[in-house]
Amino acid sequence: MFDGPIPLFMPGEYRFTLALDPWQIAAHHALRRQVFCTEQQIFKDDDRDATDDVATHIIAYSCIAGAPDEIVGTVRIHQPEPGLWWGSRLAVAEEHRRLGRLGAELIRLAVCTAHARGCHTFLAHVQAQNFSFFRRLHWDGLESVMLHGRPHHVMRAQLNHYPPHGRPVTHLLRPVKQAA
Repeated sequence: MFDGPIPLFMPGEYRFTLALDPWQIAAHHALRRQVFCTEQQIFKDDDRDATDDVATHIIAYSCIAGAPDEIVGTVRIHQPEPGLWWGSRLAVAEEHRRLGRLGAELIRLAVCTAHARGCHTFLAHVQAQNFSFFRRLHWDGLESVMLHGRPHHVMRAQLNHYPPHGRPVTHLLRPVKQAA
């Protein structure tokens, strides 16, 4: 008989891909609304802006038995001028943040994708509480700014740590803990 609290289920596989299908784009926006409007209250009803019309949207979804289950992470990238790319709206569903690697993998795929498309500079406005996380991922802080009424840092990815690739899908397998 099992004694104690039932552990929360965590999928064993996540996939990261460019959001191309309408259902993927809709789930991408729903997750962003949950994180930026409901949870963080940075935006009132919707966080969409003109960048969404030109951005490449990247999503992470959990898998059960190898089949897609739900969208659990997202980020968007866009190129406002040749070679200069920006990443924004990085979001991971709250119940999946404890895995700790979803955000890093979304960032990696975002920068590597832009790098494959001719990026020479990749920048992001990073919320102040995430500065150290980005530094560990080989990003440099350039300046502090206020954005949407909150402190942010303009940060630049060290592209030598993000080799270009054009793979449309990557995988992340969560290691299974061995029984003691």
